[in-house]
Amino acid sequence: MSYTEITYSEDGPVGTITLNRPDDGNMFTETMCHEIRDCINEIRRETRTRVIVLTGAGDRFFCIGGRKEGMEDTNLYAGVLPTLEMYESIDRLQKPVIACVNGFAVGGGNVLQMVCDVTIAKESAVFRQVGPMMGSFDAGYGTWYLEDLVGKKRAKDIWFRNPKMSAREAQDIGLINLVVPDADLAAETRTYALEIADRGAFALAAIKSAFNARHGGVGGLSRISHDLLLPGYLRTKEAKELSSSFAERRKPDSEHFGH
Repeated sequence: MSYTEITYSEDGPVGTITLNRPDDGNMFTETMCHEIRDCINEIRRETRTRVIVLTGAGDRFFCIGGRKEGMEDTNLYAGVLPTLEMYESIDRLQKPVIACVNGFAVGGGNVLQMVCDVTIAKESAVFRQVGPMMGSFDAGYGTWYLEDLVGKKRAKDIWFRNPKMSAREAQDIGLINLVVPDADLAAETRTYALEIADRGAFALAAIKSAFNARHGGVGGLSRISHDLLLPGYLRTKEAKELSSSFAERRKPDSEHFGH
């Protein structure tokens, strides 16, 4: 697929999605949200890659939030940035997603890195939640995931007071996983991604699905059942015998059950 506001590339088992609006802080627009969603949906349907990296173009911004310009002037969904579609696609993807934070991660950009499975940041990166100080909020992914990462009291402080945090501070409170020298970000991220890529793809998918089931409710549980358990069951002798007996209008042979 071709994209206008992101780029996508593959290098061995690692796929990289790059937010490509560096002259505007890599802020996501309606188009970018849909492109990330569509790109990840394509990634879901291939087995070439085993780990995905999400980063920003340039060396100053990861992402500093979103822009609504050009959207409908309505309180209905058509007037709201489709960030949930972007976040949900990352959650549903069976492959680990690494946020490679190459600069400012602010507002929705900070929520975006939180939704990713792990985060690696360069030392000069800055993290901040700014919604209440600029007439916005993210009362969903932005609160639940932040509370899971740093605890309820600290998450409320971040949302109520909007402090600016260095990469080291973010790592110290559990907001991100790893801080590396600025010049080493790309290389360290790839090394980290390749280490994960050496693990069992099915096992990683199961682990990620199990984590997401906690927040996903019936949708999260269904992902485990539909994406992981159902394909294996369809290959069993039991499933094949039941399918054949139904098609042939006969009683199934129970000797195949449980196999």
